[in-house]
Amino acid sequence: MTTHVPAASSAPAAPPVVAIAYHSGFGHTSVLAEAVREGAADTGATVHLVKVDEITEEQWALLDTADAVVFGSPTYMGTASGAFHVFAEATSKRWATRAWQDKLAAGFTNSGSKSGDKLHTLQFFSVLAAQHGMHWINLGLPSGWHSTTASENDLNRLGFYLGAGAQTDTDRGPDGVHKADIATAEHLGRRVAAQAAVYAAGRAATAA
Repeated sequence: MTTHVPAASSAPAAPPVVAIAYHSGFGHTSVLAEAVREGAADTGATVHLVKVDEITEEQWALLDTADAVVFGSPTYMGTASGAFHVFAEATSKRWATRAWQDKLAAGFTNSGSKSGDKLHTLQFFSVLAAQHGMHWINLGLPSGWHSTTASENDLNRLGFYLGAGAQTDTDRGPDGVHKADIATAEHLGRRVAAQAAVYAAGRAATAA
């Protein structure tokens, strides 16, 4: 008996859509958001930057249709900024309808000290994603700058695994964001976009 195997589609897969929903108090987190955007765009993804403190209905719709949403905020007083918390609470309308179910999610944050309790902000993002039924994408990098032969210019120099963590001196402006932290954010963007492409391809294959 001959088994019929459907021919593979020759149509190119649509590039994944990545939305970056972020707040920046003094411009440092905007630098990281742009780095995530550049990393994701380098893979061919369509990327939207959404400032959550200025979000419009059209931008809410962009988040609803994105394959992945990357959350970003400075860490203030051990958690995400107040403006980001307002946005997070507003997502409850999406939670009620499961509008973001099975999307991918990731996160990044910046603070003035090396630790600054940034982990709590990343955990806040991951719990927010879990409540929406999203799938969390971690940084996927080993820690850097942890030996005598290592350098502060290593990727993931601050040793965060859940997402991208950055440190900027409190007396420096956005131009003071560390180059290694920018490169780490770019890596996160590439990783999220690549995983979104794999996820979309697998979903299409199982639906065929």
